[in-house]
Amino acid sequence: MRPPPIRKSLGQHFLTDPRILARIADAVALTSDETVVEIGPGRGSLTEALLARAARVVAIEIDRRLVELLREKYAGEPRLTIIEADVLDVNLGEAAGGAYALAGNVPYYITTPILFQALRQPRALRSVLLVQKEVAARMAAPPGADDYGALSVNVQAVADVEMLFRIPSGAFNPPPRVDSAVVRVTPRAEPVVPHGIEEPFRIFVQTAFALRRKQMRRVVRTVAGRSAEEAEAALAMAGIDPDVRPETLSAAQFYALGRALMLWT
Repeated sequence: MRPPPIRKSLGQHFLTDPRILARIADAVALTSDETVVEIGPGRGSLTEALLARAARVVAIEIDRRLVELLREKYAGEPRLTIIEADVLDVNLGEAAGGAYALAGNVPYYITTPILFQALRQPRALRSVLLVQKEVAARMAAPPGADDYGALSVNVQAVADVEMLFRIPSGAFNPPPRVDSAVVRVTPRAEPVVPHGIEEPFRIFVQTAFALRRKQMRRVVRTVAGRSAEEAEAALAMAGIDPDVRPETLSAAQFYALGRALMLWT
């Protein structure tokens, strides 16, 4: 079966360099008994590299034509399960049937939803994702950096992020208009934010960063609806200087502030 035409509406940019594909598969650091869930296998280039390293691969693909191609290509491979679905509609833990690692060339337009899906319980053992370079920089940025924002805080609250290497646009077919990077996201053994608090924490952080140029005394008054005195007291309880801005606070400081404001207990 010939590969079907590329569908730009699905953000399809196929990585074809075997050396880069091998580096991505190696970065997942699979053991011979692990299952890996692959997001958007496309024509199966990364799938091949993952099958060489994992006990089992569960590939989730939305494009029916590519699903048919993969099923024909891997008809005799019992270790590969192909699921035709939108990855955002799939419970990754259930699809894997237990503990799993995550890998994939993520469509740029749904990077953030996919990332947070992987960070929900049960979390992937580790995720190695090919994303837009600017998104990778934001995920890994430390407090105070130009790229630091709500995405940085919300990811780092539950996981450690490593930017592994960059990939030029020319390595893809068709080439995207931006460069890409591979990141590895590993859940923290002791997350800053406990299970069950992730969603209110995420909303609080995103709302605070909508006022990223304001001082925290103003941010707390606006976001939490507190008086000037209440805002100052909560900031003092959390050990935060009221003159600083949201872009300087760590995930732990945001969590402490939310507790001081009794947004969670």
